[in-house]
Amino acid sequence: MSNEEKDLEDLQKKKDLEAKSDQPTSQKPEIKSDASTEPDARNEANQNPPTDTNKEVQDQSTNDSPTSKTEQEGATEPSHTSTTKSSKKPNEEPTSASSKDETNTEKTAAKKSDAQLDAQSDDKPERPKRPPRKRKKKDEVPKEEAPSPKQPQLESFVQVIEEHLGKDVLAENYINRLSKHIPTIVAKPEHYFQLAKFLKDHEELAFTYLSDIHGVDYETHMEVYVHLYSLTKNHSIALKVKVDRDNPTIDSLTPIWEGANWPESETYDLLGIQFTGHPDLKRILLGEDWKGHPLRKDYEPYDVEV
Repeated sequence: MSNEEKDLEDLQKKKDLEAKSDQPTSQKPEIKSDASTEPDARNEANQNPPTDTNKEVQDQSTNDSPTSKTEQEGATEPSHTSTTKSSKKPNEEPTSASSKDETNTEKTAAKKSDAQLDAQSDDKPERPKRPPRKRKKKDEVPKEEAPSPKQPQLESFVQVIEEHLGKDVLAENYINRLSKHIPTIVAKPEHYFQLAKFLKDHEELAFTYLSDIHGVDYETHMEVYVHLYSLTKNHSIALKVKVDRDNPTIDSLTPIWEGANWPESETYDLLGIQFTGHPDLKRILLGEDWKGHPLRKDYEPYDVEV
């Protein structure tokens, strides 16, 4: 086989490669076979140097064939670029479509949630507006309040007291609506100790438990408040007595209820009310050298900074 024939075969193969490169990218050219044949052709060309006839054939082949070395390289490169481009485009299009679908679904979900919230807000009933408060006029007569459920109990207490001690013992009686409608009786100062002992000893009353004693300064007078409870009868009563503010003195209930000891000492400490008959009346919150009584309305602190 002559060198001319080999050169013609090489040219034919190159033309086949070019034709294959023009085909769709799905059919990839077999580059390995071409690479393997090119070294063989070069080796044979080196072993058998071309004659004048070979040169003429090569010149004719170069003139006849539109491709050169640079064109061959360019022919191989588009095959790679075409493959890369074709590989990118189909991959990019589905990703962009999927992202668009996701964004569309998110938008529709957001719209649905907004619509649901609007529907829920529309379904909620509006809060009823509070009616404006009516201000009492100066000449307006106050409405009569309904009787307290503990009014019969108070009347029974008063009846028992008046039957045994007389009507002059009590100054007044009423229902304290601000303190759970507790029945309240106000004793005269001279009958205070006698009435307290009767409330404890009488069988129908039986107020054996003293729960509280405290005092209040009303500027015009002072009051001592005693809260009593019956463990056997399960009822309660409030005993009050008014005390002169200039000379606040009243009998001590410690001989009747021993639990009155400390509450009376506290009342003396803060208000200055003296309890006659108390076994050990002294200050229990403030020092003995403290000047004045802090819960009095006319109290002036000795040390302003304290």
